[in-house]
Amino acid sequence: MELQLIEADIIEIQSIGMGSRVCIDFVDELEPTEGLLVGNTGHGYMMILAENRTTDTYPARTFRVNGGAIHQYIVTSNRATSYLSEIKAGQTLPIYKEDGSYREIAVGRVKIEHRPLLRIAAKIKDKEISVTIQEGDSTHLLGKNQQELEGISLNIGDKILVLPDTPGRHLGEKIEEYIIEK
Repeated sequence: MELQLIEADIIEIQSIGMGSRVCIDFVDELEPTEGLLVGNTGHGYMMILAENRTTDTYPARTFRVNGGAIHQYIVTSNRATSYLSEIKAGQTLPIYKEDGSYREIAVGRVKIEHRPLLRIAAKIKDKEISVTIQEGDSTHLLGKNQQELEGISLNIGDKILVLPDTPGRHLGEKIEEYIIEK
C-alpha cells in the first residue's frame, strides 16, 4: 500500500526540554531519504529520515532512525499505528520513501535515552500535524524533491512532507469515534 505524502508549511518550532527519545536500529542499511512516519497525534505524521549523514556531532548510522519522543505514534504495517515506546526488536516496520512506497525491515534493537526535544508543527489548510524530535544535528525530516531538512535548522514557513490522517484508533487500528487530540 503506497501512501500519498503532501507538502505542509512549518508554523511552529519550540524547544521543549528534556525527555525520552527512541532510536530504532534496523537489521539492514537505509537510504538517506528513507525513514519512518511519526506524529504527536492522529492528525498526521512527518517522515523522520535515517541517520545517513555525518554531522558535526554524530557519525553516520545508516541502519538507524531517531524517531523522537516515546509518546508519538509510528505508522506500522497496513496503516495501523503503535506508540514508539511499544516497538520491539524482531518486529518488522515499513521504511517509507518520498513517493509513499515502502519496504519492510526487521528491528534489530530499540534504544531509549534522555535527550533535549524539539516540537515542530506544520499546517495543511486547517489541520495541524506535529512531531517531537531530538534537538540535535543528526535528526532530519523529508522535504519535497527528497530534501533532507535538518530539524534544528528549520524555520517558520519552510515546506515539509506529511501524511495527513484522522484521529480515532483503538490499539493502533482505525475506528470511527469522537475524539479530540491537541
